[in-house]
Amino acid sequence: MIRIRNLCATIRKAEILRDVSVEIGAGEFVALVGPNGAGKTTLLKHLNGLMKPTGGTVEIDGISTKKAKTSELARKVGFLFQNPDQQILCQSVRAEIEFGLKHCGVPRDEWVTRVAEAAETVGLEDKLDEDPILLTRSRRQRVALASVLATRPTTLVLDEPTSAQDEIETLRIMEIAADYARGGATVILVSHDMELVSRYATRAVALVSGRIAADCAPNELFADDELLGKAALSRPSLHRIAREIGFIPAAGPISPESVADFICALAGGQTEEASA
Repeated sequence: MIRIRNLCATIRKAEILRDVSVEIGAGEFVALVGPNGAGKTTLLKHLNGLMKPTGGTVEIDGISTKKAKTSELARKVGFLFQNPDQQILCQSVRAEIEFGLKHCGVPRDEWVTRVAEAAETVGLEDKLDEDPILLTRSRRQRVALASVLATRPTTLVLDEPTSAQDEIETLRIMEIAADYARGGATVILVSHDMELVSRYATRAVALVSGRIAADCAPNELFADDELLGKAALSRPSLHRIAREIGFIPAAGPISPESVADFICALAGGQTEEASA
């Protein structure tokens, strides 16, 4: 559970976050969205203690980030950065995953099992003895993800994880994250790709000028023209199609199947009118 109350953050006398309050529970897949400079990265840095609140509080599973050490928070909050090379330090995939386990204080007798499980999850079980720097960028991203997953954090933060990834790698990473959330963890995705937000997020939190402009279901976000404009966001293609044909579901996400069913229903109704 993440509890943020009245969080304020000032960097070099500039106010970046202003009275931000939000709670995120276990099993939620939350998209943190907004324009560049909105304060998204600053907010993320408060989750693992890299930044301390200027005002207000941040609690991770009941632990205040003001008091906790970064190493303690790392056991609870796992970060996957946009650039995997910022995270990779070791000369083999195995050593890279083990480094995270050591840093988080995981008993050594658990390392073999955790390394094997994490490597299998990301599809790198046959690369454990290879130098990650010699792997493709997409595989390096998966190495970084494996090192995070092996520590079994209660919160997984993905900061633009699919940049420079092809469609197959993007879906692979997102499906792993979705499975992690379904397993009861909290997942926070920072992304400018609204197609991914629409497909995977169960909740959207929009930051604009350091304040929360919206905290709602993705459907509500994509239906609000004014909010999309403020947050400099584009409506996903599926939502554009649904809007054009007048499909507005009462609840739940818009999916290709629900749009197809609506189109079929429309076609059936038009056929009946024509025959009458």
